[in-house]
Amino acid sequence: MAFYTDLDFRGDTLIMNPSRTIYDLLDWLETHLDQPLSLDQVAARSGYSKWHLQRKFKEATGLVLGAYIRARRLSRAAMALRLTSKPLAAIAQQYCFESQQSFNRAFKKQFSQTPALYRRSMKWDFHGIQPPLHENGRAQPVGEFVLVPDLQLSGMTRSYSCSLEQLSQCRTQLRESFWRQFLNQTQITPSVLYGLCCSGPASVSKGENEVWYTTAVEPQYLSQSLANLEICRLNGGSYVQFTYQGSADGLQGFILDLYGICLPLLRVVRREGCDIERFHQWPEMSDGDGQGRVHCEYLIPVVR
Repeated sequence: MAFYTDLDFRGDTLIMNPSRTIYDLLDWLETHLDQPLSLDQVAARSGYSKWHLQRKFKEATGLVLGAYIRARRLSRAAMALRLTSKPLAAIAQQYCFESQQSFNRAFKKQFSQTPALYRRSMKWDFHGIQPPLHENGRAQPVGEFVLVPDLQLSGMTRSYSCSLEQLSQCRTQLRESFWRQFLNQTQITPSVLYGLCCSGPASVSKGENEVWYTTAVEPQYLSQSLANLEICRLNGGSYVQFTYQGSADGLQGFILDLYGICLPLLRVVRREGCDIERFHQWPEMSDGDGQGRVHCEYLIPVVR
């Protein structure tokens, strides 16, 4: 299924020129993908007639409105398949498919494999995911393919579960809490901090996402009281690396854009392994209140 054939990419920016109405409609659609939507309802929201809206949408985006809505629903469903233990029938119902059979057919057409195979695969192929369209001029992070060597670290691993909808807020709060606890016990301020993050379906079938997060540093930065921390072996290999500089609160939104927009545009395949957060500056290191700037290199394991 082809997307973006009539769109213009200038550098790493998706260029569109829709009216303000289309911008607002795109944002509204993102918050209503799990609700029944007829073209008449969407048109009523836009203020256009159904036929005029479809023409304006195609002119602005190069896509057919109904096909875009279905592609975004299937892309959300793909995320749920990879990150939660929700039954296939529940995911089909959540994203407004008439039956699990119709969901299976549509999913296979977009992703070239069944939902069950997509969920079970050890690798995560981002081909087929339709990124959400955004307002003209919104630049996306630029990825760089790098080779990372094996590295031995000392750290502490914790796990937690939450719903997919709660993941962003939960991960932001717990990341700050974990680092605050960990850095209070280090001997000197480390020059580099490593956050290792793995995420997947929870072990019990509650439709939840489970996250394992390791706070780690190179061994020379540990105080005597932390000498018995676990040894963390960071597996090297091929990664795609992105750089974030901004507020701590904005980091999780940045990561969501990597998975929802950047990886699909790069058309990569994610391999097994943890994401690496390599911090060169963390609020606890600069101002002590968790509100300062973060400088983070975010690395995702991929197949090259």
